[in-house]
Amino acid sequence: MLSHEVLRRAAEPIGVKALAAKLRLSPAMVYKWCQESNREDPDASGARNPLDRLAEIFQVTGSIDVVNWLCHEAGGFYVPHPEVDRKRLDTVLLQNTQQLVTEFSQLLLTVTRSIEDDGMISPREADQIRDSWECLKSTAESFVVACERGAYFSKKDVPS
Repeated sequence: MLSHEVLRRAAEPIGVKALAAKLRLSPAMVYKWCQESNREDPDASGARNPLDRLAEIFQVTGSIDVVNWLCHEAGGFYVPHPEVDRKRLDTVLLQNTQQLVTEFSQLLLTVTRSIEDDGMISPREADQIRDSWECLKSTAESFVVACERGAYFSKKDVPS
């Protein structure tokens, strides 16, 4: 979905005029953001919108903090798609399943160690739990992507 389409969809429930009022902008500006823009065509009706600008900030700086900040504002966090090594896609299903279980066990061990000394989780321990969780999510996502890409199909199951 293109950025102007995302903005148009986001504005629909409350209306462009209400959104413009909340942002202290003219409705014309918000309407322009909701139209396709073209940098090469100065006569194009749309205008570069905040989503395009945010994407450009990320592309120029390469700072994932920009994306993490926006995700945090939305009540979540960013999880990148893992790189799947095509050379290793045909690795054994059992090995990858064991890796997933190992990462989950590591998360449980981190939680256990955090609470066993005083029954509480300190901010530093919460950070360690977050790190273990991120590692588990990445491993699980890699496993699912490999499944989706056919890494574990038998030769007879692969469509010709």
